[in-house]
Parts: sequence; structure tokens; C-alpha cells
Amino acid sequence: MIRVTDKEVLGGSWAQHIFVPILYVDVSTPGGSDDAFGLGDVIVDPIVIGWHRGPWHWAAGLDVYLPVGDYDRDDLANTGRNYWTFEPVLACTYLNDEGCEVSAKFMYDINTENDDTDYESGDEFHFDYAVGKKMGDWTLGIGGFYYTQTTDDEGVGAPAGGNQGEQFAWGPQISYQHKGMSFVLKYQQETQTENKPEGERVWLKFITRL
Repeated sequence: MIRVTDKEVLGGSWAQHIFVPILYVDVSTPGGSDDAFGLGDVIVDPIVIGWHRGPWHWAAGLDVYLPVGDYDRDDLANTGRNYWTFEPVLACTYLNDEGCEVSAKFMYDINTENDDTDYESGDEFHFDYAVGKKMGDWTLGIGGFYYTQTTDDEGVGAPAGGNQGEQFAWGPQISYQHKGMSFVLKYQQETQTENKPEGERVWLKFITRL
């Protein structure tokens, strides 16, 4: 849920948002498999500032991940991570009159300790990207993400070498917009993975104005 106010901060529009994810997680390892379905960690940001100038649009904020999703240290699959994360965000979009769109969202995650495991994951840098062409109510393109861990894990059982992960993903995506509503379907194939699970992702998003 995103609320855009009529107030200005630093010359931009002040907005607020909250993300409430519902997740299905399926994990397979040589030692067994597990799955989970339920509420994930909720994301809140009381101050998002957005600017617009011609075909350029950008926004900045500080997302906070609340550890409210289900977590059990003995389970392979969890919908929550059981620790707080503070995430500065910078997003930008270029959309010209011909319908060509290039978007990116850059994030840096500062993670706290998981109290159940006495383990602290390292800080993480990642960005989402999308390149598309708008044709009437439809937009076709490709998108994905890049992820890298920037500092070592710490705590009980932290491996030598820091366990720093890296991953790249890409795939096709399609969106449809009509009368204030938007439907987005994405498929992403994860690749070039180090120290992380690798798989496929399917996203279906519905956005509407109230």
C-alpha cells in the first residue's frame, strides 16, 4: 500500500508505503526438502520522496524490514528471516514519449543479528532492473536483479572466508494497465550464483489506485 501526500519535502512529493508479502517457499537440499506458506517480513517506510522532471522520475527512502514472518531455526523453508533489516533505497525510471522505459532500483541492506541462532548475515547490495517498450496498455520487456554480499557473516558457525554470496537473474516480463489498475507477470532465472540457493522465480503483481 502506497500513500502519496500533497506535501513536499526537499522539493519532492512525500509518500509512505507498507509491503505485506505472502510467500510460498520450496527448498530442496541433499539433506532433505521443505516448504512453507504464509506471511513474510513486512516492509515499512514512512518517508519516501519522489521527484519528476520530464521523462525522468526518481525516488529515495529508507525501508525497514519487520521480522514478523514465521521462522524456525530447525526448518529448511521459512517465510521470515527473524532479524531486522534497514535498507536505504534509490529508484529511478526513464520513460519517453515513444514508450521506451528503463528502470532500476538500488538497495543496500544493513542486517541485524538473528537472536535464535546468534548469527548475523553480512550487509548486502542489490538492484532490480527492467527494460521495456510500452504499446498501448501493454508493456513488454526483460528484467531481473543483481545481488552481492559486501561484508562477512558473523556469529556462531560463520564459515571461514565470510560466506559472501552473489547472484544474477534475468527473464521476460509483461504488464497490462487499464483504468488505474496494473497487472505484472515476471519470470526470472537465477544464475552465476555463489553461496546462495539457485532456482527460478515467478512474480504476479496487481496494483490499483484507491
